[in-house]
Formats: sequence, C-alpha cells, structure tokens
Amino acid sequence: MKKYAIAILLLALIQQVFGKELKIPEAPLMGDSIIVEFGNSGRMVFIVDNPEDFERLKKLNINQIIQELDIPEPERAGQETVIEVKYKDGHKEIFRVYEDGPETEVSIGRYTLRVDESGTKTKVNVETAPKQRKEPVFRTYFSADLGINNYFQDGGIPGPGAPYAVKGWGSWNVNLNYMASQRLTKGLYWDFGLGVHWYNFKFENRSIQALPSEGGVDFINRTDVNGFKSKISASYLTTLTMLKLDFGKLNDSGRDGMRVGLGPYMGYRLGGRSKLVYRHLEGSGRRKQHEPAGTYLNNFRYGLRGEVGFRSITLFTTYDLNPLFHREVDPALNAFSFGITF
Repeated sequence: MKKYAIAILLLALIQQVFGKELKIPEAPLMGDSIIVEFGNSGRMVFIVDNPEDFERLKKLNINQIIQELDIPEPERAGQETVIEVKYKDGHKEIFRVYEDGPETEVSIGRYTLRVDESGTKTKVNVETAPKQRKEPVFRTYFSADLGINNYFQDGGIPGPGAPYAVKGWGSWNVNLNYMASQRLTKGLYWDFGLGVHWYNFKFENRSIQALPSEGGVDFINRTDVNGFKSKISASYLTTLTMLKLDFGKLNDSGRDGMRVGLGPYMGYRLGGRSKLVYRHLEGSGRRKQHEPAGTYLNNFRYGLRGEVGFRSITLFTTYDLNPLFHREVDPALNAFSFGITF
C-alpha cells in the first residue's frame, strides 16, 4: 500500500510541475460489478451504474476495448493491471500498474514511476517518455517534381523518323506546388493545391525547328545551319487535387507502407515558345533563335496524376487528356510525364 501511495503522490507532483491537472475520481464508483475471467489469470472488471450502461456493455467489442487501451503483449512474469477511468466531460485516464515482488511500476501517459522495496531503503525512480507527435488533421506543404516529358500519338510514342520525336534526356518536366492535405479518415487524405508547371520537349533531330504557320505549326529541317539543340517549351498555372491512401498509417506501421494517390489537374498556359541553338555553316559561335508558340499550343491542359510512394521516395506520373496543340492542328499529341517528387 505504501508503494501505491508514493506512486500516486509523485505522479500528482509531476503533473503540477508540468502544468497539467491529474484527475483522480473524488469518490469510488458505485454500482454492480461484472467480472470477465479468461485464461489462468486474465480478468476484466466492468462497473455498471445503471441499466442503460448495462445495455451499452452488451454491445461492446472486447477486442476493440483492448486495442483502444493499447495494451502491449506481456514480456514480464509479474502481474500487470490496466485501469481506465472515464469522466463525465469525456476525458479519460489510463493507469498501468505492474507488480513483481517488492517492485512496483505505475504509468500514466508519458510518466513512469518505479518503486523498489527490495532493500533496506525504498528506491524511487521517475522516467518521462518523449512526446508522441500527433498527426495534424489539416496541414500545408510545398512539393517539387522533377521528371521527363514525352507524348503519345495514336496510342504510341513517335519514333525517330517523326520530325517532332523527342529525346528523353533533356525533355524536362519541372513542377513547383503549394499543397494542402485534409485527413478524411485513418490513412485516407484529400490533397489539393496550386502550382506552376514547365514542359520541355527536346527534339531528337537537333536541326528541326518548330515554326508557326497558316496550318498551325511546321517542323522545318534547317539545312542552312548546324543545329545544336531544338525544343518547344511551355509553362502552365495548374490546380490539382488527389485522394491519397497511406497503407502505413492505415496499418499503424508508419512510413513502412506504400502510399498511392490519384486525381485530376487543370492548367492554363502562361507562356510558350520554340528555341533553336545553332552555328552557321561557315563557322561561328552558338546562336539562339526563339519563336512564339502561342498560335499552336493549347491554352488549357487537363488530365490525371498518379503517385506511388514508399518511405521517403515518391514517384509521379501525369497524362494530358487533351492534345498539346490546338485540336485543329496536326499532329495530335497527348503529353505525359513521369519522375520523382520531393
């Protein structure tokens, strides 16, 4: 009994030092007791105050009660007692008392107090566990994407024979997004935000130049210069939203679980141009020629974005459901991207 008195007094002192109130029932709860015994030493005691409480008790799931109490699997040979005290305002306290001969351990929240009476003097030790970071229901964050662009034509990627065929390396997709995340339920999130996305399509043939024409766009093979680099680039103000499912949070395994996400996006074009870097045939330094691409690039883009992640790595892919160029402009190309998210 002395060990319990020491434990309760010291834990009350701890609560006062850290500015928290330790709530102890003012009087013992009165009512009928229901005792559920299992195994050799397992026992659960329910104190029932009125018939309505008894009806609620019949609907309770024992497994759910044990899960909410967060009782770890026993690893020691002593006797452990878990007490949950609920108050009228909905607040509850969970007390854990472990006894093994002259040693007693009492835990409340982050605080654990050990009393040892095995010697001539009573030894008391207090330990404080680090605070557990609670996941916020709503948060904002910044993300950046780095990927590679290409496009589909009639269900396939244009081959090297097409004048507008692009290289993978150098056709960069760079996205900067400011996002918000709303937790809908355990492991399920709704993310939405706004960003600026840059598309770059670097042509396989370095002497091909995209020029506006009456038909929309012409891909001209510049035989009068030595081409060094040629591309089309465009930037979009983009809004996006996704539903994300985190299996790690769903299964209480933290970051050791896969994350998946899927949702639509829509963007409005901020700018666009073609660029040719070349040298004169007779010899010269590098020259650059820029041509506006607004007459043939689509002003809007919309499509679907998907994400797959594990631990600190997240991969993304996007697919534009509408063509890169205006619908009346040939060729009909639907852009897609894939890469990594930071």
